[in-house]
Amino acid sequence: MTASAERYLTEATFYTGPWYRRSPYFEATVRAGCKQWDVYNHTLLPGYYDDPNKEYERLLNSVVVWDVGAEWTIEVSGPDADRLIDMITCRDLTKCAVGQAKYMLVTARDGGIVNDPVLLHVDDDQWWMQLADSDAGLYALGIATGLDLDVNVFHPEVYPMQVQGPSSAKTLEKLVGPAIYDLKYYFCGRFEIAGMPAVISRTGFTAAPGFEVNCLEFGHGDALWNAVLEAGEEYGISVAAPSMAKRIEAGMMNYGSDMTLDNNPFQLMGLEHLVEEQPQDYIGKEALERIRREGVKDKLVGIEFEADGGFDIDPADFWPAFHDGKEVGKVTDAVWSPRLERNIGYVWVPIELSEPGTKLDVESQHGHLVGTTAAIPFVDPKKQVPAASLA
Repeated sequence: MTASAERYLTEATFYTGPWYRRSPYFEATVRAGCKQWDVYNHTLLPGYYDDPNKEYERLLNSVVVWDVGAEWTIEVSGPDADRLIDMITCRDLTKCAVGQAKYMLVTARDGGIVNDPVLLHVDDDQWWMQLADSDAGLYALGIATGLDLDVNVFHPEVYPMQVQGPSSAKTLEKLVGPAIYDLKYYFCGRFEIAGMPAVISRTGFTAAPGFEVNCLEFGHGDALWNAVLEAGEEYGISVAAPSMAKRIEAGMMNYGSDMTLDNNPFQLMGLEHLVEEQPQDYIGKEALERIRREGVKDKLVGIEFEADGGFDIDPADFWPAFHDGKEVGKVTDAVWSPRLERNIGYVWVPIELSEPGTKLDVESQHGHLVGTTAAIPFVDPKKQVPAASLA
């Protein structure tokens, strides 16, 4: 991207209209001082309130609230719901109990990734896919229609907010009681907050202790948001934007930049195990089993930069990466990690360069950078922090 194009994207004001959805928390985010929004799943997603490094410290040390209503929820329910859900993923969902959650890869026939939602098994014959930015709901609807399955696929009134950080459980305990401590990591349950029904899952985009609180009626959004803020006041609760530093430290991918429909799970470091061996068929099984046997030609891995003073700006576009003077891949994400005190990110490289320790030259809006490939996640690879007991 040229300097003039990048300056235009930074300084320009883009037109919005009613075709862009607003979450039920939108007015609350305006009151909280949000300065910039992204458009994600046709929805305005708060992207900037304050210095991201300050918000990072609040996430690590207290509790923060994020408006993630842009994670559109797609419900799959009805007599054939279990069959459809298990058919569209490489994960074996025949073992997923009611009340359990899974990080799910929706797969195409060639093994490509259609979406990577968090999946909640909220009831018998009822599943919620909370989507990254794509049309996975239409994909599921098309498969259901083509196979004439007895199933409903639609967008219900379900709007998540994330309550994350070491004081998140204490905050929610004031609203729903000690039952919040009974939720195991990647499980969900039904609760009531100030007379309003909610589904709470012990999940999040941080690899920190935390939860997602799902509002079940649009008109309850503001009251639910305010109830959470009031409950967390004594713990220093604050409103923030999703932390890119925290999710990259944790090895979490962003659909649309780190991976697309053109990529399969074996190309993504840390996600290979999600292609689970199972007796039943699913869309993409034949292709993925072939790829398992034959291997892949390139891979998304971590990168650590040797940059004096660091930089805080994500790439405005992909950064070309070079090895021995030859362009070999691209950097998809880069961010300053306050915990690691260095810049980290993700880079696509040929498989022969994917082992940790490979030197790369990168051209960026910050000029020439030197990086070294690294394993991901960068911290807590076994997710011991978010999975630890909250009591």
